[in-house]
Amino acid sequence: MPELSEEFLTARKRKVYTVSQLNREIRGLLESQFPSIWVEGEISNFKNHSSGHFYFTLKDAQSQISAVFFSRQNQYLKFQPKDGLQVIAMGRISLYEVRGQYQLYVERLEPKGVGALQLAFLQLKEKLEKEGLFHPERKKAIPRFPQVVGVVTSPTGAAIQDILNVVNRRFKGTRILLNPVRVQGEGAAGEIARAIDEMNSLGGLDVLIVGRGGGSLEDLWAFNEEIVARAVYRSKIPIISAVGHEIDWTICDLVADLRAPTPSAAAELVVQNREELCGRMAECDRRMQSVMSEFLESKKERLQALQESYAFKQPAQLIEQYAQRLDEILRQLLNYSKSLLTHKKHLFQGFAGKLHALSPLAILERGYSITFDENKKLLKDVRNIKVGDSVTSRLAKGTVHSKVIKIDPSS
Repeated sequence: MPELSEEFLTARKRKVYTVSQLNREIRGLLESQFPSIWVEGEISNFKNHSSGHFYFTLKDAQSQISAVFFSRQNQYLKFQPKDGLQVIAMGRISLYEVRGQYQLYVERLEPKGVGALQLAFLQLKEKLEKEGLFHPERKKAIPRFPQVVGVVTSPTGAAIQDILNVVNRRFKGTRILLNPVRVQGEGAAGEIARAIDEMNSLGGLDVLIVGRGGGSLEDLWAFNEEIVARAVYRSKIPIISAVGHEIDWTICDLVADLRAPTPSAAAELVVQNREELCGRMAECDRRMQSVMSEFLESKKERLQALQESYAFKQPAQLIEQYAQRLDEILRQLLNYSKSLLTHKKHLFQGFAGKLHALSPLAILERGYSITFDENKKLLKDVRNIKVGDSVTSRLAKGTVHSKVIKIDPSS
């Protein structure tokens, strides 16, 4: 048996990867090495895809990295990312296998130097101010002695109790009509806006108080939503905004006809001369909200820690790969459709030109004419007509009707 060469034995031991296998192993290495990382940089090439996914580049003075922020995570983002914004992104490093491109899969995004909620507040404030929602000339006067006062707030919060105490102590005959809503949490802004519209549809109200007790910026955020600002703006009833404490300002305060520093102060403004409210109840309410907020925050952090474990992310990562691939296929399909339409248009124009060149009408445009006898038959021989017959000649522009006075068969 002949001896095997060393080169042959080395080739037998060599492991050859397919491109897909190589990319898959590289993705596993990246994800195990960088399962969670914070990256600081400037946003550029920001694109908000129709699928809801955000695609952008994070860059500094020397380098850049591609990033994707999927819709299921960015839907709760309060501010609007845009080119030039300095941000801090938390996510994981992975590889988009289809293109062999490593990128940052963002799970959390914060503006650098200012909180996300604060930035969202400033962005919406600038937008509405340009539209004129804050202009003093559009604000309605608050009636001095209202008979029916509408209130949009939580039925269990301290705000409604404070308003009832103040109003009833000063004017026993004043009617209070409450439209109960949630004042914080997901969906609260929609309930507040809907309640304002309902109060306007009801009619018979002299003034409307919209607000809640104090809390953190997160607690008060429902009153910084655009949907609430629009509802306040279109209200026909004068609105007093009473959200949080004296130091708290919301978008609702800026749009309302009058801003009160607290719900108690709103009631004081409505009934003019009033007695002081019970501060202890409001303080207890604030402490309870603070304790509950801290408790929920600790549970939220615990839940996020569990969600960030690798065991929970494997199915989601596969979906992310297909989601990004789908976006890419949609872009390719759109580009192909445009190219195909352009090609077919050029073919059509070419065929139209050739047909025109072969058309009898094109011959007429060169100075020729076509003659028909009285029966509308084309004349090709003078023997088919006689003196006195009527003929019709079609020119490039118009028709000539003639009578035969002479026939020359020799022409």
